[in-house]
Amino acid sequence: MIMKFGGTSVESSSAIERVAGIVRARLEHRPIVVVSAMGKTTNKLLAIAADAVAGRRAEAMTQVAALRQFHLDEASQWGAADAIAEHFAELAELAGGLAALREMTPRSVDAISAFGERLSSLIVTRAFQHMGMNAVHADSRRYIVTDSRHTQAAPLYGPTYERLAALPRGEVTVMGGFIASTEEGVTSTLGRGGSDFTAAIVGAGVNASEIQIWTDVDGMLTCDPRIAPGGHRVKTISFAEAAELAYFGAKVLHPATVVPAIEKNIPVLILNSRRPEVEGTRIVAENVACDNAAKSIACKRDITIVNVGSTRMLMAHGFLRRIFEVFDRHETPVDMVTTSEVSVSLTIDNTARLDEVTAELRAFAHVEVESGQAIVCLVGDNMRYTPGVAKRIFGALEAVNIRMISQGASRLNVSFVVAERDLAKAVESLHREFFTELDPRVFD
Repeated sequence: MIMKFGGTSVESSSAIERVAGIVRARLEHRPIVVVSAMGKTTNKLLAIAADAVAGRRAEAMTQVAALRQFHLDEASQWGAADAIAEHFAELAELAGGLAALREMTPRSVDAISAFGERLSSLIVTRAFQHMGMNAVHADSRRYIVTDSRHTQAAPLYGPTYERLAALPRGEVTVMGGFIASTEEGVTSTLGRGGSDFTAAIVGAGVNASEIQIWTDVDGMLTCDPRIAPGGHRVKTISFAEAAELAYFGAKVLHPATVVPAIEKNIPVLILNSRRPEVEGTRIVAENVACDNAAKSIACKRDITIVNVGSTRMLMAHGFLRRIFEVFDRHETPVDMVTTSEVSVSLTIDNTARLDEVTAELRAFAHVEVESGQAIVCLVGDNMRYTPGVAKRIFGALEAVNIRMISQGASRLNVSFVVAERDLAKAVESLHREFFTELDPRVFD
């Protein structure tokens, strides 16, 4: 069994004690515990790096001292002071090097941001040992092998699975999420939210019975409570549906998490560390029978529409290829696409290189950019078999201006773009339409 605990689940000594109670109740399964950095530690580490590179050495060292004291305050009672001191001496040295070089590379970002999980995994191990559990620590960088694309490294599954076969095991093994290393042994990371991915990789590598993602919500809900109230817990959902929801904004699950689990047919559970008695959401490989047409509504804010048109390209082959080659060259992923004979509209959520993208597109097409948009995605395996779904969607949204519409190739979702100011109205209307009556086998 794999048990992953997020940053809010290990943010303090009391939170770690709560985690210890949850783990102790499952020792018969010899769990492997994967932990994120404590609270907002990763953000603080990146702030230290930013100050150092900007030449604010004194400010960086002050932040190092404050972060060191935070970890000591929360963990010294478990005999972790020596490990904390050792790690912060290394961190101070790294920050000093960044201040001297005045340069931040992706490799150095990984080196400094990895300290959060390095520390939390050691602290949690010491806490478990102090509480009487036979806990062993495993440095994830020795077992998760990636390519050299720092800050967003991709796992190399063959070497990783070989190394995981030698993972040390006690009653419980503790590992840091998010962190890994290249084949040359250089520290790398799986990207923000990568602790879920770590849990799934480890689970696949050791053929775990299940992968538990412990967070601060009761599981997947029928809608995001931050956008619209009244969401219901989804008790069981398929891998395919969960992947669609994760991609389109469901924050409780990292989109890549499902990939290793799908390959090994390992169920994934989303559980609440503050309410461990709640059954959470179970994600399984097979389709889940349900009387409702949809399982959930996902949303993605801060979306930008890029409209590309050219009458010269009427019926011309290669137009789409030219467009997507531009986005590929500038490493800018595209979420949704709709086309006509002479125009293409697409959405992106990363505008870091938008100016370069549009400049290149304007060499052969007219380009318009619209920011302040949001994607709403209605997901459910039943939608492909239920007549009249589109009518129900657009009837519910008759008071909302829809900018783009797309049905996924998987036929599991219908997605559309609305102005971000209309997002709450759109979600509330859809939720009333599709989730007023619920199949008790699937929803709580």
